[in-house]
Amino acid sequence: MSSDDLVLIGLNGSRTFAEGIASALQIPLAEHEERDFEDGEHKIRPLQSVRGKDVYLVQSLYSDARLSVNDKLVRLLFLVGCLGDAAAGRVTVLAPYLAYARKDRKTQPRDPVTIRYLAQLFEAAGVDRLATLEVHNLAAFQNAFRCGTEHLVPDQLFVEELAASLAAGESLVVLSPDAGGIKRAERFRRSLGARLGDEPPLAFMEKTRGKGVLKIGRLVGDVVDSTVVIIDDLISTGGTLLGAARACKEAGASRVLAAAAHGIFVGQANEVLAAEELDRILVTDSIEPYRLDTRLVDSKVMLLSTTGIFAAAVRGLHAGESLLPLRDA
Repeated sequence: MSSDDLVLIGLNGSRTFAEGIASALQIPLAEHEERDFEDGEHKIRPLQSVRGKDVYLVQSLYSDARLSVNDKLVRLLFLVGCLGDAAAGRVTVLAPYLAYARKDRKTQPRDPVTIRYLAQLFEAAGVDRLATLEVHNLAAFQNAFRCGTEHLVPDQLFVEELAASLAAGESLVVLSPDAGGIKRAERFRRSLGARLGDEPPLAFMEKTRGKGVLKIGRLVGDVVDSTVVIIDDLISTGGTLLGAARACKEAGASRVLAAAAHGIFVGQANEVLAAEELDRILVTDSIEPYRLDTRLVDSKVMLLSTTGIFAAAVRGLHAGESLLPLRDA
């Protein structure tokens, strides 16, 4: 791919991820400056001309050991504004993990709808298009943003990894950990069935959450003597995942595997995910698993790279081609 009119910038908070995209595209990352001042302020700018260019910015929006999610967001927005001032032709943000997307509706009086406010910030700064991976609520995401959006999914990564590890004739069940995730689980079930030549049945857990309190209800579906694959958008503390896994084992499941796009891994996630009810956990590299014990990562958690998915998205967007094979709806 010619880099004559394509510029790929990896902000420092996601530099390694951006390098993976650049390698897949066989183009260099554009140089930029992120300068911190003694008072805590900072500036960010490209170090090459972007006039009329098709610019892609890589920043996964999550807190890590060095920068908070808000630090990363502000740097991203400032760079978008700077690129507009520098006459960039089009600015696309590649955000493997999109912060604040889970707060997509009012659940209590005077509640914020934070994803809508995030969208307004992106649009005000001058973002032309946003590509992200597996949002919590696709309809809310699509309705919040007026700029172009691309919703990418990791299904094929999980499908190929599972297909390579399953025994011949192994009975499978795909499970959503709550009723709200059934569409996601159904989408994954179809992809897995296409790969294996036989669609596994679907099950789900009844779950309610109010004022931060999680209640796991009954299991709906037959999992006896089956390997259950729990599919979700993210793993936070792991409580939902463990509750579903225990219910499946109690109902006669032989193994419980889990696949989630984003591994946030907060709170007691190390202890929760180490539980014997969970046999294996697949997550992507949208968030670095820096909070997890490395022994847990080595023994149970597998990290799958999505840089190829984002590289394909850049390639398609730059060429004006459809991203249908990469996205959901």
